[in-house]
Amino acid sequence: MRYAFVGLGHRAQLYIDALLGEWSDTGEIVALCDVNRTRLGYYLDRIGRDVPCFAPHEFDKMLQVADAVVVATVDATHARYVVAALEAGKDVIVEKPLCTTAEDCAAIVEAAERSTGRLVVTFNYRYSPRNGAVRRLIADGSIGDVTSVHFEWVLDTIHGADYFRRWHRDKASSGGLLVHKSTHHFDLVNWWLADTARSVYAQSALRFYGAGNARARGLHDRPERAHGAPELGSDPYLLDISADPRLKRLYLDAEHEDGYIRDQDVFGDGVTIEDNMAVLVGYSRGAKLTYSLNAHGPFEGYRVAVNGTAGRLELEVVERAWTPPRAAIDPTAADKAHATGTSERLVLHRHWREPEEIAISSGAGGHGGGDALMLDDVFRGAGEDPLGRQAGYRAGVASVMVGVSANRSAATGAPVLLDDGGTWPAG
Repeated sequence: MRYAFVGLGHRAQLYIDALLGEWSDTGEIVALCDVNRTRLGYYLDRIGRDVPCFAPHEFDKMLQVADAVVVATVDATHARYVVAALEAGKDVIVEKPLCTTAEDCAAIVEAAERSTGRLVVTFNYRYSPRNGAVRRLIADGSIGDVTSVHFEWVLDTIHGADYFRRWHRDKASSGGLLVHKSTHHFDLVNWWLADTARSVYAQSALRFYGAGNARARGLHDRPERAHGAPELGSDPYLLDISADPRLKRLYLDAEHEDGYIRDQDVFGDGVTIEDNMAVLVGYSRGAKLTYSLNAHGPFEGYRVAVNGTAGRLELEVVERAWTPPRAAIDPTAADKAHATGTSERLVLHRHWREPEEIAISSGAGGHGGGDALMLDDVFRGAGEDPLGRQAGYRAGVASVMVGVSANRSAATGAPVLLDDGGTWPAG
Protein backbone atom coordinates (compact mmCIF):
# COMPACT_ATOMS: atom_id res chain seq x y z
CA MET A 1 0.00 0.00 0.00
CA ARG A 2 1.11 3.53 -0.77
CA TYR A 3 0.26 5.83 2.15
CA ALA A 4 -0.14 9.60 2.03
CA PHE A 5 -0.43 11.76 5.13
CA VAL A 6 -2.36 15.02 5.54
CA GLY A 7 -1.86 16.92 8.78
CA LEU A 8 1.61 16.64 10.33
CA GLY A 9 1.20 17.59 13.95
CA HIS A 10 2.35 15.37 16.79
CA ARG A 11 -0.39 12.73 16.29
CA ALA A 12 0.78 11.79 12.80
CA GLN A 13 4.00 10.44 14.29
CA LEU A 14 2.28 7.32 15.68
CA TYR A 15 1.40 6.17 12.16
CA ILE A 16 4.56 7.35 10.45
CA ASP A 17 6.76 5.60 13.01
CA ALA A 18 4.65 2.45 12.62
CA LEU A 19 5.28 2.39 8.85
CA LEU A 20 8.98 3.02 9.45
CA GLY A 21 9.18 0.24 12.03
CA GLU A 22 7.17 -2.87 12.88
CA TRP A 23 4.60 -2.31 10.12
CA SER A 24 7.07 -1.40 7.37
CA ASP A 25 6.16 -4.59 5.50
CA THR A 26 2.59 -3.37 4.98
CA GLY A 27 3.32 -0.34 2.84
CA GLU A 28 5.40 2.75 2.23
CA ILE A 29 5.00 6.48 2.80
CA VAL A 30 4.72 8.13 -0.61
CA ALA A 31 3.46 11.65 0.10
CA LEU A 32 3.05 14.28 2.81
CA CYS A 33 0.66 17.23 2.97
CA ASP A 34 0.64 20.13 5.43
CA VAL A 35 0.27 23.90 5.51
CA ASN A 36 3.69 24.28 7.14
CA ARG A 37 7.02 23.54 5.43
CA THR A 38 8.90 23.36 8.72
CA ARG A 39 6.70 20.54 9.97
CA LEU A 40 7.09 18.83 6.60
CA GLY A 41 10.85 19.08 7.12
CA TYR A 42 10.62 17.46 10.55
CA TYR A 43 8.89 14.40 9.14
CA LEU A 44 11.15 14.22 6.08
CA ASP A 45 14.09 14.02 8.48
CA ARG A 46 12.29 11.33 10.46
CA ILE A 47 11.54 9.30 7.32
CA GLY A 48 15.13 9.70 6.19
CA ARG A 49 14.51 10.09 2.47
CA ASP A 50 12.86 12.42 0.01
CA VAL A 51 9.08 12.12 -0.16
CA PRO A 52 6.88 14.29 -2.40
CA CYS A 53 5.31 17.12 -0.38
CA PHE A 54 2.05 18.90 -1.14
CA ALA A 55 0.18 21.95 0.09
CA PRO A 56 -3.48 21.51 1.13
CA HIS A 57 -4.75 22.98 -2.16
CA GLU A 58 -2.82 20.21 -3.94
CA PHE A 59 -4.56 17.42 -2.02
CA ASP A 60 -6.39 16.08 -5.10
CA LYS A 61 -3.06 15.92 -6.93
CA MET A 62 -1.52 14.00 -4.02
CA LEU A 63 -4.32 11.43 -4.16
CA GLN A 64 -3.06 10.35 -7.58
CA VAL A 65 0.08 8.82 -6.07
CA ALA A 66 -1.54 7.09 -3.06
CA ASP A 67 -3.70 4.06 -2.26
CA ALA A 68 -4.62 5.24 1.22
CA VAL A 69 -4.64 8.50 3.17
CA VAL A 70 -4.04 9.09 6.88
CA VAL A 71 -5.99 12.17 8.02
CA ALA A 72 -4.67 13.89 11.17
CA THR A 73 -5.55 17.53 10.53
CA VAL A 74 -7.52 19.96 12.69
CA ASP A 75 -10.82 18.23 13.51
CA ALA A 76 -13.07 20.68 11.65
CA THR A 77 -11.18 19.97 8.40
CA HIS A 78 -11.41 16.16 8.55
CA ALA A 79 -14.54 15.92 6.38
CA ARG A 80 -12.96 17.86 3.52
CA TYR A 81 -10.11 15.38 3.18
CA VAL A 82 -12.09 12.25 4.07
CA VAL A 83 -14.77 12.95 1.46
CA ALA A 84 -12.26 13.84 -1.27
CA ALA A 85 -10.25 10.66 -0.61
CA LEU A 86 -13.33 8.43 -0.56
CA GLU A 87 -14.63 9.98 -3.78
CA ALA A 88 -11.28 9.12 -5.36
CA GLY A 89 -11.72 5.50 -4.23
CA LYS A 90 -8.93 5.63 -1.66
CA ASP A 91 -8.81 3.94 1.73
CA VAL A 92 -8.94 6.43 4.61
CA ILE A 93 -7.55 6.21 8.13
CA VAL A 94 -8.82 9.13 10.19
CA GLU A 95 -8.08 10.26 13.71
CA LYS A 96 -11.06 10.63 16.02
CA PRO A 97 -13.31 12.54 15.93
CA LEU A 98 -14.42 11.63 12.43
CA CYS A 99 -15.68 15.21 12.02
CA THR A 100 -17.33 17.95 14.08
CA THR A 101 -20.81 18.66 12.67
CA ALA A 102 -23.96 16.79 11.68
CA GLU A 103 -23.64 18.15 8.14
CA ASP A 104 -20.10 16.78 7.82
CA CYS A 105 -21.30 13.43 9.17
CA ALA A 106 -23.94 13.29 6.43
CA ALA A 107 -21.39 14.16 3.73
CA ILE A 108 -19.04 11.41 4.91
CA VAL A 109 -21.82 8.81 5.05
CA GLU A 110 -22.86 9.68 1.49
CA ALA A 111 -19.26 9.47 0.22
CA ALA A 112 -18.54 6.24 2.11
CA GLU A 113 -21.62 4.49 0.75
CA ARG A 114 -20.61 5.33 -2.82
CA SER A 115 -16.89 4.68 -2.46
CA THR A 116 -14.86 1.56 -3.12
CA GLY A 117 -12.45 2.77 -0.44
CA ARG A 118 -12.46 1.63 3.19
CA LEU A 119 -12.72 4.11 6.06
CA VAL A 120 -11.28 3.34 9.50
CA VAL A 121 -11.65 5.61 12.54
CA THR A 122 -8.84 5.05 15.03
CA PHE A 123 -10.58 4.59 18.38
CA ASN A 124 -7.57 3.32 20.29
CA TYR A 125 -9.49 2.96 23.56
CA ARG A 126 -11.38 0.01 22.06
CA TYR A 127 -8.09 -1.87 22.01
CA SER A 128 -7.16 -1.31 25.65
CA PRO A 129 -7.47 -4.72 27.38
CA ARG A 130 -9.51 -3.34 30.27
CA ASN A 131 -12.11 -1.87 27.93
CA GLY A 132 -12.17 -5.09 25.92
CA ALA A 133 -12.85 -7.00 29.14
CA VAL A 134 -15.92 -4.83 29.80
CA ARG A 135 -17.19 -5.50 26.28
CA ARG A 136 -16.68 -9.24 26.69
CA LEU A 137 -18.46 -9.46 30.05
CA ILE A 138 -21.46 -7.52 28.76
CA ALA A 139 -21.64 -9.59 25.56
CA ASP A 140 -21.43 -12.80 27.61
CA GLY A 141 -24.45 -11.77 29.63
CA SER A 142 -22.53 -11.62 32.91
CA ILE A 143 -24.75 -8.80 34.21
CA GLY A 144 -27.85 -9.58 32.15
CA ASP A 145 -29.44 -6.85 30.05
CA VAL A 146 -27.82 -3.47 30.60
CA THR A 147 -30.13 -0.92 32.19
CA SER A 148 -27.79 2.01 32.84
CA VAL A 149 -24.18 3.20 32.59
CA HIS A 150 -22.41 5.82 34.68
CA PHE A 151 -19.18 7.11 33.10
CA GLU A 152 -16.98 9.71 34.79
CA TRP A 153 -13.80 10.94 33.08
CA VAL A 154 -11.28 13.24 34.78
CA LEU A 155 -8.60 15.08 32.82
CA ASP A 156 -5.89 16.55 35.01
CA THR A 157 -4.14 19.91 34.87
CA ILE A 158 -1.46 18.43 32.59
CA HIS A 159 -3.59 16.76 29.92
CA GLY A 160 -6.76 18.76 30.41
CA ALA A 161 -4.97 22.09 30.45
CA ASP A 162 -3.26 21.33 27.16
CA TYR A 163 -6.56 21.55 25.26
CA PHE A 164 -6.85 25.15 26.41
CA ARG A 165 -3.47 26.30 25.12
CA ARG A 166 -3.72 24.95 21.54
CA TRP A 167 -6.20 25.04 18.67
CA HIS A 168 -8.68 22.83 20.54
CA ARG A 169 -9.65 25.88 22.67
CA ASP A 170 -11.61 27.15 19.66
CA LYS A 171 -14.91 25.28 19.40
CA ALA A 172 -15.18 26.03 15.69
CA SER A 173 -11.97 24.04 15.16
CA SER A 174 -12.49 21.15 17.58
CA GLY A 175 -16.19 20.92 18.34
CA GLY A 176 -15.24 21.37 22.00
CA LEU A 177 -14.27 18.54 24.32
CA LEU A 178 -17.70 16.90 23.94
CA VAL A 179 -16.68 16.17 20.34
CA HIS A 180 -12.89 16.10 20.33
CA LYS A 181 -12.37 14.12 23.54
CA SER A 182 -15.71 12.62 24.52
CA THR A 183 -16.25 10.84 21.21
CA HIS A 184 -13.70 8.34 22.55
CA HIS A 185 -15.98 7.71 25.50
CA PHE A 186 -19.27 7.79 23.64
CA ASP A 187 -17.83 5.29 21.20
CA LEU A 188 -16.84 3.01 24.07
CA VAL A 189 -20.39 3.01 25.43
CA ASN A 190 -21.89 2.48 21.95
CA TRP A 191 -19.47 -0.41 21.45
CA TRP A 192 -19.98 -1.94 24.89
CA LEU A 193 -23.76 -1.87 24.48
CA ALA A 194 -23.78 -2.63 20.72
CA ASP A 195 -26.38 0.12 20.56
CA THR A 196 -26.88 3.73 19.43
CA ALA A 197 -28.23 6.86 21.08
CA ARG A 198 -31.79 8.06 20.58
CA SER A 199 -31.89 11.08 22.92
CA VAL A 200 -29.27 13.43 24.35
CA TYR A 201 -29.55 16.12 27.02
CA ALA A 202 -26.55 18.07 28.31
CA GLN A 203 -25.28 21.00 30.34
CA SER A 204 -21.78 22.42 30.08
CA ALA A 205 -19.78 25.40 31.28
CA LEU A 206 -16.34 27.00 31.32
CA ARG A 207 -15.62 27.18 35.05
CA PHE A 208 -11.85 26.96 35.48
CA TYR A 209 -9.83 28.00 32.40
CA GLY A 210 -10.18 31.21 30.38
CA ALA A 211 -9.61 34.87 31.17
CA GLY A 212 -12.89 35.48 32.99
CA ASN A 213 -12.36 32.65 35.46
CA ALA A 214 -8.75 33.73 36.02
CA ARG A 215 -9.79 37.29 36.87
CA ALA A 216 -12.50 36.03 39.21
CA ARG A 217 -9.86 34.11 41.15
CA GLY A 218 -7.49 37.06 41.27
CA LEU A 219 -5.14 35.90 38.51
CA HIS A 220 -4.27 39.14 36.75
CA ASP A 221 -1.64 40.20 34.20
CA ARG A 222 -1.29 36.78 32.62
CA PRO A 223 1.15 36.40 29.70
CA GLU A 224 -0.39 35.73 26.28
CA ARG A 225 1.91 32.74 25.85
CA ALA A 226 4.52 30.81 27.81
CA HIS A 227 7.55 31.28 25.54
CA GLY A 228 9.51 34.28 26.76
CA ALA A 229 7.26 34.88 29.77
CA PRO A 230 9.06 35.87 33.02
CA GLU A 231 6.96 33.29 34.89
CA LEU A 232 8.14 30.40 32.70
CA GLY A 233 9.77 27.86 34.97
CA SER A 234 7.73 28.74 38.04
CA ASP A 235 4.11 28.73 36.78
CA PRO A 236 2.98 25.10 36.27
CA TYR A 237 0.38 26.18 33.68
CA LEU A 238 2.98 27.61 31.30
CA LEU A 239 4.27 25.01 28.83
CA ASP A 240 7.94 25.28 27.87
CA ILE A 241 7.85 23.95 24.32
CA SER A 242 11.54 24.76 23.88
CA ALA A 243 12.33 22.06 26.47
CA ASP A 244 11.05 19.27 24.22
CA PRO A 245 13.02 18.90 20.95
CA ARG A 246 10.01 17.48 19.09
CA LEU A 247 7.57 20.20 20.22
CA LYS A 248 10.18 22.82 19.46
CA ARG A 249 10.66 21.64 15.88
CA LEU A 250 6.99 20.99 15.15
CA TYR A 251 5.64 24.21 16.62
CA LEU A 252 8.05 26.83 18.00
CA ASP A 253 10.37 26.66 15.00
CA ALA A 254 7.37 26.50 12.65
CA GLU A 255 5.18 29.32 13.95
CA HIS A 256 6.76 31.98 11.71
CA GLU A 257 5.07 30.28 8.73
CA ASP A 258 1.45 30.00 9.83
CA GLY A 259 1.27 31.95 13.09
CA TYR A 260 0.07 28.95 15.11
CA ILE A 261 1.01 29.41 18.79
CA ARG A 262 1.20 26.07 20.60
CA ASP A 263 1.78 27.46 24.11
CA GLN A 264 -1.04 29.98 24.63
CA ASP A 265 -1.94 30.76 28.23
CA VAL A 266 -4.79 28.58 29.44
CA PHE A 267 -6.14 31.58 31.36
CA GLY A 268 -6.12 33.89 28.36
CA ASP A 269 -8.77 35.28 26.06
CA GLY A 270 -10.18 33.30 23.14
CA VAL A 271 -11.26 30.12 24.95
CA THR A 272 -14.67 29.11 23.56
CA ILE A 273 -14.85 25.50 24.79
CA GLU A 274 -16.10 24.21 28.13
CA ASP A 275 -14.19 22.43 30.89
CA ASN A 276 -17.14 20.90 32.84
CA MET A 277 -19.76 18.81 31.07
CA ALA A 278 -22.67 16.57 32.09
CA VAL A 279 -24.62 14.47 29.58
CA LEU A 280 -27.66 12.18 29.79
CA VAL A 281 -28.12 9.76 26.88
CA GLY A 282 -31.02 7.40 26.17
CA TYR A 283 -30.26 4.34 24.02
CA SER A 284 -32.42 2.52 21.49
CA ARG A 285 -32.86 -0.57 23.67
CA GLY A 286 -33.63 1.41 26.81
CA ALA A 287 -30.28 1.80 28.59
CA LYS A 288 -29.46 5.21 30.08
CA LEU A 289 -25.99 6.80 30.19
CA THR A 290 -24.98 9.47 32.70
CA TYR A 291 -21.64 10.96 31.63
CA SER A 292 -19.40 13.65 33.06
CA LEU A 293 -16.11 15.18 31.94
CA ASN A 294 -13.96 17.48 34.03
CA ALA A 295 -10.79 18.99 32.52
CA HIS A 296 -9.04 20.39 35.60
CA GLY A 297 -8.75 17.45 37.98
CA PRO A 298 -5.83 16.80 40.37
CA PHE A 299 -5.42 13.30 38.89
CA GLU A 300 -6.28 11.61 35.60
CA GLY A 301 -8.47 8.58 35.08
CA TYR A 302 -12.01 7.30 34.75
CA ARG A 303 -14.71 5.36 36.55
CA VAL A 304 -17.39 3.31 34.85
CA ALA A 305 -20.34 1.47 36.40
CA VAL A 306 -22.58 -0.68 34.20
CA ASN A 307 -25.83 -1.86 35.78
CA GLY A 308 -27.74 -4.84 34.44
CA THR A 309 -30.65 -7.10 35.27
CA ALA A 310 -28.26 -9.68 36.76
CA GLY A 311 -25.60 -7.50 38.37
CA ARG A 312 -23.11 -4.67 37.94
CA LEU A 313 -19.64 -4.06 36.49
CA GLU A 314 -17.29 -1.47 37.99
CA LEU A 315 -14.12 -0.30 36.27
CA GLU A 316 -11.80 2.18 37.96
CA VAL A 317 -8.67 3.42 36.18
CA VAL A 318 -6.02 5.82 37.46
CA GLU A 319 -3.79 6.87 34.56
CA ARG A 320 -1.88 9.44 36.62
CA ALA A 321 -2.36 9.62 40.38
CA TRP A 322 -1.25 13.24 40.77
CA THR A 323 -0.02 16.12 38.66
CA PRO A 324 3.64 16.99 39.22
CA PRO A 325 4.07 20.78 38.90
CA ARG A 326 7.09 20.42 36.62
CA ALA A 327 5.06 18.63 33.95
CA ALA A 328 4.41 21.78 31.93
CA ILE A 329 7.86 23.23 32.53
CA ASP A 330 9.44 19.92 31.47
CA PRO A 331 7.05 18.19 29.01
CA THR A 332 8.81 14.82 29.44
CA ALA A 333 7.50 14.75 33.03
CA ALA A 334 3.95 14.46 31.66
CA ASP A 335 4.59 11.03 30.13
CA LYS A 336 2.08 8.63 31.65
CA ALA A 337 4.43 5.71 30.98
CA HIS A 338 6.50 6.91 33.93
CA ALA A 339 3.65 7.99 36.19
CA THR A 340 3.51 6.62 39.73
CA GLY A 341 0.38 5.36 41.43
CA THR A 342 -1.34 4.13 38.27
CA SER A 343 -3.90 1.38 38.68
CA GLU A 344 -6.82 -0.40 37.06
CA ARG A 345 -9.46 -2.56 38.69
CA LEU A 346 -12.46 -4.32 37.17
CA VAL A 347 -15.01 -5.89 39.53
CA LEU A 348 -18.02 -8.01 38.62
CA HIS A 349 -20.92 -7.90 41.09
CA ARG A 350 -23.54 -10.59 40.46
CA HIS A 351 -26.80 -10.72 42.34
CA TRP A 352 -26.55 -12.96 45.42
CA ARG A 353 -22.81 -13.61 44.97
CA GLU A 354 -19.61 -12.15 46.38
CA PRO A 355 -17.79 -9.57 44.20
CA GLU A 356 -15.31 -11.04 41.72
CA GLU A 357 -12.24 -9.09 40.60
CA ILE A 358 -11.59 -9.69 36.91
CA ALA A 359 -7.96 -10.07 35.85
CA ILE A 360 -6.88 -7.67 33.08
CA SER A 361 -4.07 -8.88 30.85
CA SER A 362 -1.85 -6.13 29.49
CA GLY A 363 0.81 -6.16 26.79
CA ALA A 364 3.76 -3.94 26.03
CA GLY A 365 3.33 -0.43 24.66
CA GLY A 366 0.68 2.25 24.91
CA HIS A 367 -2.79 1.55 26.36
CA GLY A 368 -1.71 -1.82 27.77
CA GLY A 369 -0.64 -3.10 24.37
CA GLY A 370 -3.77 -1.74 22.73
CA ASP A 371 -1.90 0.63 20.39
CA ALA A 372 -0.10 -2.27 18.73
CA LEU A 373 -3.38 -4.13 18.24
CA MET A 374 -4.95 -1.04 16.69
CA LEU A 375 -2.02 -0.51 14.33
CA ASP A 376 -2.30 -4.14 13.25
CA ASP A 377 -5.95 -3.56 12.36
CA VAL A 378 -5.13 -0.30 10.58
CA PHE A 379 -2.26 -1.55 8.46
CA ARG A 380 -2.85 -5.30 8.19
CA GLY A 381 -6.64 -5.37 8.36
CA ALA A 382 -8.85 -6.79 11.05
CA GLY A 383 -8.14 -10.43 11.79
CA GLU A 384 -10.26 -12.75 13.88
CA ASP A 385 -11.76 -10.47 16.51
CA PRO A 386 -15.01 -11.47 18.23
CA LEU A 387 -15.03 -8.09 20.01
CA GLY A 388 -15.37 -6.21 16.73
CA ARG A 389 -12.84 -3.54 17.65
CA GLN A 390 -12.18 -2.01 14.22
CA ALA A 391 -14.43 1.02 13.77
CA GLY A 392 -15.84 2.14 10.44
CA TYR A 393 -17.63 5.30 9.41
CA ARG A 394 -20.95 4.40 11.04
CA ALA A 395 -19.30 4.01 14.46
CA GLY A 396 -17.46 7.28 13.88
CA VAL A 397 -20.67 9.09 13.01
CA ALA A 398 -22.61 7.57 15.93
CA SER A 399 -20.02 8.80 18.43
CA VAL A 400 -19.74 12.28 16.89
CA MET A 401 -23.51 12.72 16.88
CA VAL A 402 -23.71 12.18 20.64
CA GLY A 403 -21.16 14.97 21.12
CA VAL A 404 -22.75 17.26 18.52
CA SER A 405 -26.18 16.68 20.07
CA ALA A 406 -24.80 17.35 23.55
CA ASN A 407 -23.37 20.67 22.37
CA ARG A 408 -26.70 21.58 20.79
CA SER A 409 -28.63 20.60 23.92
CA ALA A 410 -26.30 22.59 26.18
CA ALA A 411 -26.73 25.64 23.96
CA THR A 412 -30.53 25.44 23.71
CA GLY A 413 -31.48 23.85 27.03
CA ALA A 414 -33.59 21.25 25.20
CA PRO A 415 -32.99 17.54 24.59
CA VAL A 416 -32.01 16.39 21.09
CA LEU A 417 -33.67 13.34 19.54
CA LEU A 418 -31.76 11.16 17.06
CA ASP A 419 -32.99 8.81 14.37
CA ASP A 420 -32.99 5.04 14.64
CA GLY A 421 -29.29 4.68 13.78
CA GLY A 422 -28.12 7.48 16.03
CA THR A 423 -26.69 9.29 13.02
CA TRP A 424 -28.99 12.25 12.39
CA PRO A 425 -31.37 14.47 14.37
CA ALA A 426 -34.88 13.03 14.27
CA GLY A 427 -37.61 15.01 12.55
